[in-house]
Formats: sequence, C-alpha cells, structure tokens
Amino acid sequence: MDYQDYYQTLGVPRTASQAEIKKAFRRLARENHPDAKPGDAASEQRFKLINEAHAVLSDPEKRKKYDMLGANWEQMSRAGAGTSGPGAAGNPFEGFARSGGGGNVRYEFRTSTAGGGDFSDFFRMFFSEGADAATDPTGPGRGRRPSGGQSFEDILRDMGIDGASVGRGDAPRQAPGARAGRPVHLATAEAVAEITLEEAFHGTTRRVEVQGKRLEVSIPRGADSGTRVKLTGQGPAGGDLVVVVRVRPHPVFSRRGADLERELPITLGEALLGAEVPVTTLKGKVLLRIPAGTQNGRIFRLKGQGMPVLRKDDVGDILAKVRVVLPTNLTPEAEEAARQFIAIVDQPDPR
Repeated sequence: MDYQDYYQTLGVPRTASQAEIKKAFRRLARENHPDAKPGDAASEQRFKLINEAHAVLSDPEKRKKYDMLGANWEQMSRAGAGTSGPGAAGNPFEGFARSGGGGNVRYEFRTSTAGGGDFSDFFRMFFSEGADAATDPTGPGRGRRPSGGQSFEDILRDMGIDGASVGRGDAPRQAPGARAGRPVHLATAEAVAEITLEEAFHGTTRRVEVQGKRLEVSIPRGADSGTRVKLTGQGPAGGDLVVVVRVRPHPVFSRRGADLERELPITLGEALLGAEVPVTTLKGKVLLRIPAGTQNGRIFRLKGQGMPVLRKDDVGDILAKVRVVLPTNLTPEAEEAARQFIAIVDQPDPR
C-alpha cells in the first residue's frame, strides 16, 4: 500500500489554511473533471485522488490524524516495501494481524457500493469511517471504525506510535508501568508565563507550579506572545509540560515581529530648526538627529535597536514616529512674535 501525500496532490504546503485547501481543490477539480476531459483515464484517476485528498484535509479531525500518521510514515516504511497486504512479512504494516491485545485482527479492503471505490486502499485503511461519508455525509458509513473494531488511535499504537509524540519528531514514550510494546498517550500539560517586554528583550526565567511541583523555566531572548517552551517529561504522569509565553503590553513600544514602534514627541523649535534628541530604547538612550523642517508624522528607523530574533543571531529596528508638540498658553508678547514670524514665512497653502 502506497502512502498518499494529500498535500502534494492538492499542491499546497502542510501549513495551508482551510481556505487555501478549498481554493486548490476547486481549481484542480475543474481542470481534471471527467466532463472536461472525457475518455482521459489518467485525468479521471487524478480527479479521484483530488477528491480523496480534499475529503481528508478539509476535515479538521481527519487532517489531524493524517498529519500524525505522515510524520511517522517514513520510519514505518523502512520495514520493507509493499507485498500484498498490511499483515504480510516485509510490509510496513507487518504485525497488524498479530497485535491488539493478543487478538487475531484482519484488515480487509472492499469496494464500497456507496462510492468508496473512488478511494484508495490507504484512505480506507485509516479513514474508513469517511469513505462512504465523503460522498454521503449522512450515510450509514459515517462514524464507522476500521475493520476489526479498532479506532485510528488503536492502529497508531499497534504501529508503536505514541500519539503524544507524533508530529513533533520525538521518539515514542511509554508511561511508567505501561505494558511493554504498548506505548500509551501521555497527556501534555500547559502553563502560562507572563513577562514584560524588557524581559522578552533580555531573556528571563519563570517559576510555574504543576500538581504541587515547582519548576523553573528559561524564557529565551526574543520570545513573543504565543512562544512555547517545552519541558519534556515534566508534566503530569511523566508527560510533557508546555509553557506558553504571554508578553504584557508596554506603555511606550508596540511590537511588530522583531521591530518596535514608538511615538517620539519633539518641540516646534526642534522640528523647525533641527536638533539632536534623545530616544529611549530597551538598551538605553541614543541620540537621533532631527533635520530642520521635519514634518509631523515622519518616521525614523533606528537600525539594530529593536527586539532580538528568537533563536537567531539577528535583531530588529525601532521605528520612531515624530509628533510635534506645539506651545500653548502664549503670552501677549509671544503671540505677537508668532504673528510676525508667520507673516514673514513664505509657506504655500498645504491644502
């Protein structure tokens, strides 16, 4: 049985959104529909594969299971190239018929009269509950488990794959006291670590408590809200602990990736005549030269003064937006001087 790369079939990356998947499916279905290319057997077969790929990737649950399987397919297939059946010697599925708590389980492939014949053996092996439902969502096949009464998770465990680790590149783990040869799903716990922007800039540590156990977590430089730090085996019952970072809003800076944006107030005189003004950064203070005649709203880029890029030897910039602050509460003498100044300035109408 050949592995079906549904992402390749639709020509989308594994990170594709549901909208991108739907768009790719519609385009390819139009191009390869049998009515568009009558008598073209290759196009008809591709049309079936396109429908099969869409049936899996458009369903969040099926897609999640498919991604779990795909991450481990290569290591399973090293057992040998296909012979005639999932339980045959040398096949990637060797041992299925002998697994499952000592039971003698067989997986058979049959053509469904409700349209399942348009789906590959690969699809029916892992998504048999959807082979009929893909053409008739209310049909009797919906919700059915694969032949032999096992769920998808049972099949993965029979392959020696632990659902807690698939898709992350980790080796399957087994809970303490679990039966040999039967890895179990180890729950992953989550905790939230709230930090300041300054702490995200320099890196910091946080203590989290999980089921009475206190752990110290290192938050790397450049962490942003949503950054996840995994502590392998530190969660409940030997599972993993994932600490999700949350960066508190800052009174001066707003963050755009590795760049920081801020407002820079300057006086009317500094804007008109130019000056060097201090700008506070997360490193300290730097001097910024303001040219004469600087307009309100002008943005200056301070290179290398932004946030470190997470786990990279790079750093962002600061974007400082000028806000000209006009003088208020003028004395009669100052108001008269202002009138004389305005009268002699040759300024065109800006409107």
